[in-house]
Amino acid sequence: MIGPPPSLPLPPGVRTCAAVMAYEGVGREIVARLKYRNARCVVPWLATEMAKLVEDQRDPATGAPADVVTWVPTTAAHRRQRGFDQGRVLATAVARRLGVPCRCLLRRERGPAQTGRSRRQRLDGPGYEVRSERAVPPRVLLVDDVVTTGATLAAAARRLREAGAQDVTALVAARRP
Repeated sequence: MIGPPPSLPLPPGVRTCAAVMAYEGVGREIVARLKYRNARCVVPWLATEMAKLVEDQRDPATGAPADVVTWVPTTAAHRRQRGFDQGRVLATAVARRLGVPCRCLLRRERGPAQTGRSRRQRLDGPGYEVRSERAVPPRVLLVDDVVTTGATLAAAARRLREAGAQDVTALVAARRP
């Protein structure tokens, strides 16, 4: 059985942070199969459930919950090793469900992956730079696979806000208890 996501403090810089499930048991297995085994059969279900979490945030003028969907990029080494970026896969599917454009707005700077790091090490967060040549739109939906401490989302949101985003909403598949 898939457990509901736990309540955790909101990462700094994001207005809301919604998760589909807890990152334990079946929820952990679903994310691990996507992330480490490229089992994309879970993507349609995950994208649908993730999109439902932001449906009520639609702007009355545009009808969309955000101006653009983007993702928290994985490390270059993980992307090469796996052959894909699971955040991009999820963001693309969520954007399609919401009818919102999906753009790569961030580039991950060199540094260690968050996986396997202590809480204190994680809180330093990875570095990001805005990669878009165009202006970052005011309302950004930031997608990731798992939120643990929130440091990764906070670091990404900080960069997006520095580049012009006024409202950053985080949306993840799973939240770690």
